[in-house]
Amino acid sequence: MTSTGPSSSSGSPSSPGSPGPSGGATGYAERVFRSGAGVFWGCAMLAVLAWLAVDAMLNGDASTRWKVLAGLLFVVPLIVAFALRPAVYAGADRLRVRNPFRTVVLPWASVEAVRSGYSTEVLAGGAKYQLWAVPVSIRQRKKAIRNQARAAASNDPDSARTSFGRSPNASSRPTVATSDQTVRDLQELAEARASKPTAQGKPTARWALELIVPCAVGLVALIVLLATV
Repeated sequence: MTSTGPSSSSGSPSSPGSPGPSGGATGYAERVFRSGAGVFWGCAMLAVLAWLAVDAMLNGDASTRWKVLAGLLFVVPLIVAFALRPAVYAGADRLRVRNPFRTVVLPWASVEAVRSGYSTEVLAGGAKYQLWAVPVSIRQRKKAIRNQARAAASNDPDSARTSFGRSPNASSRPTVATSDQTVRDLQELAEARASKPTAQGKPTARWALELIVPCAVGLVALIVLLATV
């Protein structure tokens, strides 16, 4: 998945001893990765929808109100699914991938590889799972490559200098794209924890029916209302 703008994934460790994905205390600071840009735009879209819905409820007729309610029932779960829900939880024993409509739990021993190309994905149990919470920014990756070149040049005392005779400060610029660094971190965690007895097992998946059902009901209701009213 290629990001059209700068996006970031942040690791937010919880306190040691916090409940892990299985519900028990792990004594391990679980790391959480998600797209800050996705959360921001998701909240912004929900705010706009709320404003439009209030206006329609106050000023629209009965038919309009029913259509708006059906539309909200259809659209809101989609925004939550694609913007707010995606997250990756790296715990002591397993990797939990929360994608728009499915949650996949991958014991570290089942993780074969974590890689990043035009999208980030994890290979586990002979299957491939995309990490929606870690979008790839081609622009950010190109910028990191340029910073790598500047950093390499700055190590040479005879490298090109600025017009004021000072070497460019390349050390303060990121030389690895955020998504690529996240992939490296997850790969290192998988390699380090795969041998743990508690990290064994097979991947499991669960559909997010709490979003799929209202979305489907809203779509059907909206189609019926548009066709009959």
